[in-house]
Amino acid sequence: MLQVARLSPTLLGDAADLTAHFLSSRLNPDGGFQDRDGASDLYYTVFGLESLIALRRDLPAGEVRPFLERHDPASLDFVHTACLARCWADIGAAAEAPTEALVERLETYRTPDGGYSPTGAAEHGTAYGCFLALGAYEDLGAVVDDSVRFVECLAGLRAADGGYGNQPGVPVGLTPPTAAAVTIQRRLSRPADRAASEWLRARHLPGGGFCASPSTPVPDLLSTATALHALAGAHVPLESIKEPCLDFVDSLWSNSGGFYGSWGDDVQDCEYTFYALLALGHLSL
Repeated sequence: MLQVARLSPTLLGDAADLTAHFLSSRLNPDGGFQDRDGASDLYYTVFGLESLIALRRDLPAGEVRPFLERHDPASLDFVHTACLARCWADIGAAAEAPTEALVERLETYRTPDGGYSPTGAAEHGTAYGCFLALGAYEDLGAVVDDSVRFVECLAGLRAADGGYGNQPGVPVGLTPPTAAAVTIQRRLSRPADRAASEWLRARHLPGGGFCASPSTPVPDLLSTATALHALAGAHVPLESIKEPCLDFVDSLWSNSGGFYGSWGDDVQDCEYTFYALLALGHLSL
């Protein structure tokens, strides 16, 4: 994702400086990037750092490091544990991360079907959980044990309509879980799921971006960025939808430099700004 997001300045042009300024303004004095309420949060720190990397700006690594050091993996939930691993990698200090403690904490969220779930003591893994776990292990230079069952967990999340959900047996898929499943399969060198790719491609709306489900009437930036990333990785042609997608992403930009998540959103943040950069990276190809 980050490699593609680094292509976004091609389309941003002079606006890249405004976006970089917006991101820097979200760095709190304690070294963490702000969540939507202004508090420092590891989750938003990932997106703040990776957005600056995408824009090829210097990272505030010296300021962020003390913020990371204050977090004990044993006290974190699954999502923030994965985020802590990613933050250490983003500032180029993966070797200094508390790898053993991070892996031990991640494994407490392993599910009986071989996947991972953000919810403790869950019976089934989720596409989101598997995606985060795989990324965290890669960041730490580790390997997910029993990758066969890991993939089988994903297969069990296949929805009846050809997409993927975040639990087994659902009738209708969702765009982010489907994009996560397609991306994981590629990263594990598994055969491409063409049916899921076609399902994702069908979520593009004529007016611009991608919607979250077949019944969702409006697009959003998370669905758009993750769908574009998964489809590009599956070598699905995107030329015919590039211009409307670009118009959609542009409609969410503010002259403060940040991006909104959807037309109904009224807060700009680091997360959606990164998803905008990811989408723009793919649309620049």
